[in-house]
Amino acid sequence: MIPFLDLAATYNELKPQLDEAVMQVLGSGQYILGNEVALFEQEWASYCGAQFAVGVANGLDAIILALRALDVGPGDEVIVPSNTYIATWLAVSAVGAKPVPVEPDPFTHNIDSSLLEAAVTKATKAIIPVHLYGQPADMEPILQFARAAGLAVIEDAAQAHGATYRDRKIGAHGDIVCWSFYPGKNLGAMGDGGAITTDRADLADNIRMLRNYGSKVKYINEVKGHNSRLDPIQAAILRVKLGVLDEWTDRRRQVAAYYSEALAETSLILPHIPNWCAPAWHLYVIRTRDRIGLQERLKASGVDSLIHYPVPPHKQLAYADAGLAPGSLPIAEELADQVLSLPMGPHLSHGDMCTVAEMVKLHA
Repeated sequence: MIPFLDLAATYNELKPQLDEAVMQVLGSGQYILGNEVALFEQEWASYCGAQFAVGVANGLDAIILALRALDVGPGDEVIVPSNTYIATWLAVSAVGAKPVPVEPDPFTHNIDSSLLEAAVTKATKAIIPVHLYGQPADMEPILQFARAAGLAVIEDAAQAHGATYRDRKIGAHGDIVCWSFYPGKNLGAMGDGGAITTDRADLADNIRMLRNYGSKVKYINEVKGHNSRLDPIQAAILRVKLGVLDEWTDRRRQVAAYYSEALAETSLILPHIPNWCAPAWHLYVIRTRDRIGLQERLKASGVDSLIHYPVPPHKQLAYADAGLAPGSLPIAEELADQVLSLPMGPHLSHGDMCTVAEMVKLHA
């Protein structure tokens, strides 16, 4: 079986450096925040081209704290993509605000900026574009619209480590950018982890306080905060992996380029990449009306694949009270019925990518 993603290979390639980094933390006696987290925050901010980075416990917390730092709460509305992982919506709900879905561009699968104006009401406070699959959303029209409307922009970059938009790395286009370091991400920890990046000192300071019980000084709590701090062991692991992120991104791009060339003559709908971005290729997502059949045939041939995502947020039981009936967001629903993610990662061998492409062509 060719796995969808070989996580053990990421450890095996860097085993000596990772083992040493973890042992240094264990020997330091500093197990909450501390030097490793501070160093990673500096290095991650620099990599992203941002002034500040703040490490938090996970990607969901990153969005929740970003919303709180921007004073989004009960009675507010936040524009979100209809086509995204449910965490984007859950963060909005967690602060008491209402997620207002906007359909994607059917070619890029990212939020369609031309539909934003129709979604805005007097209660709208922010927009959360998602850089889905590691492909940047088209930020220029989103930012222009947001600035004119007086709305904050929170980027969900959980899948976009190393991606670039108009020759600039994702990391500080909007007011604040939210990251996940879940193990399967392009820059993945060995457990949960997350961060925000921003050019705004006020937001960075606010999130540092919010992640630590609402406290800047021990036992002095200015607001009702959270316990959401990046673990120093995970920070040490991320520092090692950050050193190879660009190399691993290049490997992913080679896999994506091979797939796109090898599958060009099939009836499948392949990823559409505008010339203004360079995706990080967290996922390589194809579309087919025979998604389940193709997935089963690939599995029988020894090729693993996944569906990102089979049920859009508005059709989840969690949002049954949102009043969004089946058929109300048809593009998101069509994508959910057709998308299939092929094996992708920096450790997929040339032989394996050839086999994947051949099996897809054989069974599509």
